[in-house]
Amino acid sequence: MSREPRTVIIKPIMTEKSMRQKEEGNVVTFQVQPDANKVEIRMAVERVFNVKVSDVRTSSYEGKLKRMGRHQGRRPSWKKAVVQLAPGHKIELVEGA
Repeated sequence: MSREPRTVIIKPIMTEKSMRQKEEGNVVTFQVQPDANKVEIRMAVERVFNVKVSDVRTSSYEGKLKRMGRHQGRRPSWKKAVVQLAPGHKIELVEGA
């Protein structure tokens, strides 16, 4: 757990569902390193955004198979973290975009 917090979090996920969860339930969604655990994700979010985290849920996704003519490849596998913030804490990612 001596990883740099900014290397654990890759990017925020901004979909319609994640933005609705952010507004209604104070929940933020991130793409994280596939080998990161919940403790590392919690510590990284708390340090980078200076907030208090109450819950972390993770799910891993296997990369999809893609074809380009006769050739077949695979997109990279990735991991999603759904972070529940404590009441009164907020992360401002992109507002009004």
